[in-house]
Amino acid sequence: VSRMDHHCPWMNNCVGAANSKSFILFLVYTWIGSAFALLIFGCNYFMCADDSCEFSGGLVLLVRFMTVICTGSLLFTSSMLSNVTFGVMTGMGTIDRIKSRVSSTTHKADEAPFRLEDIFGIGHRFTWFLPIDPIFPDHDSVLGYSMPQRLLREGGE
Repeated sequence: VSRMDHHCPWMNNCVGAANSKSFILFLVYTWIGSAFALLIFGCNYFMCADDSCEFSGGLVLLVRFMTVICTGSLLFTSSMLSNVTFGVMTGMGTIDRIKSRVSSTTHKADEAPFRLEDIFGIGHRFTWFLPIDPIFPDHDSVLGYSMPQRLLREGGE
């Protein structure tokens, strides 16, 4: 896997150059969904002051359970988003960072930060948040290899 970052059990796939955008969007969408659910739970729980807002014991337990789940999800995705952001800024994936930490060579890292076009593609910036495949500026340099079919299709360069 080119520029492999890690294996994601939720995507059931290795995260690398070709699907970094999908992984980042997965994290962003999960974070937004969790934050929105917490906002709705908070509004219903704290802003409801009249007698018509009394909830049964089972419903209160369910809302409390879902609040714990959403809080955990929000914290986990926040942690993962900060990890991915750090990886993009330093140009090192998770596996490379762990290897350099184990071998005490973190201070010797000379990787350049990843260009956002190499993750989200060269499409208009509003397409960066849409779950569509990115079009890379130079497919071969981003993925690190060329497919024979692509070379033949483009004239055998």
